[in-house]
Amino acid sequence: MDDEQETELRNPFPSPPSHYTNYTTQNLKLLALLKERTGDQDNSEARQKEILFDQSDVPDWPLTSLEKPRVDWIREEGHYTVFGDTWFLKETIPSLGEVGGHQLYPEDASADRRPALQAILKSMLVTYSSLLGSLLAPPPSITSNAPPDWHRQVEWITVLAQNVMAAANDLRPVQARASLELMMQRQLELRREETKAIHEKCDALEAQLAQLRQMAGKKAEEQSEEPPEEEEILPVAQAPPPLRFPLLPTDDIARWAEEI
Repeated sequence: MDDEQETELRNPFPSPPSHYTNYTTQNLKLLALLKERTGDQDNSEARQKEILFDQSDVPDWPLTSLEKPRVDWIREEGHYTVFGDTWFLKETIPSLGEVGGHQLYPEDASADRRPALQAILKSMLVTYSSLLGSLLAPPPSITSNAPPDWHRQVEWITVLAQNVMAAANDLRPVQARASLELMMQRQLELRREETKAIHEKCDALEAQLAQLRQMAGKKAEEQSEEPPEEEEILPVAQAPPPLRFPLLPTDDIARWAEEI
């Protein structure tokens, strides 16, 4: 793989594979016809032209490359490759030994690792003390070809530190599970406290309502025991006296009528 292809595979947004143009309707029909005529036999590039002799536009590359990936092969291998990266079917944290390191604690997660980790810590402290002594020692002679002691001690401290970090990474799922349990317990406690506060408020409101009902009942009893008040009889207003007009003589009335 050249540098250009390697850079393209590491690109966060890589281009489609170069062979995506081979997935044409004609090529897919040729693949179906090839599988129909051969079945489970060998479908090599040389034989596909012999089998498809009556077809036109038979490509030079093998048509079997257009088939879907074999899922059973992926399950058997346990991983698959996409854009140059290997992905495992089951997400697991690889141990230090699986990645090529020198593992000093048991690989079994159910085993008690505390004695091994305590030994690693003591060894780290002793090696660090020895490293300080090596740094204070006089330098070796020019003719000496032996590696200095501090070089070996630094390498051993590196191995010990890798074991401590790998053991801590193995405990991350346990830590995440414990953190989730604590968070759920806290949420449950908060809901219980909120429910208790709601019940207390409801009880207080019910007590106030009962007190108001009692006061209303007493008020109604007091009003029923009091005698009814006498109604005040108002005097009836007298009608005004009728108007009295003087009587006119008959002659005056006849003369008034003639004038009208």
